[in-house]
Amino acid sequence: MPEHSSRLEKLRFLLRVQEQQLDVTRRWIADEERREAERAQGERARPPQPDWVLELGIGVGSRPVEVHVGHCHAIGRRRKPLTRDQAVSALGEGVEACTHCRPDTELGLL
Repeated sequence: MPEHSSRLEKLRFLLRVQEQQLDVTRRWIADEERREAERAQGERARPPQPDWVLELGIGVGSRPVEVHVGHCHAIGRRRKPLTRDQAVSALGEGVEACTHCRPDTELGLL
């Protein structure tokens, strides 16, 4: 009889371990669901991408670097969203057009 009881104790121990592992997995799932909800909320709260962007120079009062189309991959970190008229004006005042996204072509200036 002791052998049978020992086997039963082992199975009950295994059950407790598996229940603990299941609890851990449920917490991982809940954490991931929370992170996904936070990411989705962040996406919804993100302002829309501007149509035109002015890449700014370093330092106060420095000249702007380039005008970009809003989706350009080459825009630097220092940036300012522009309206279409502001982009045309900046290009007309001598700010360079990005050679990757060609905002001057997009604006019909070439």
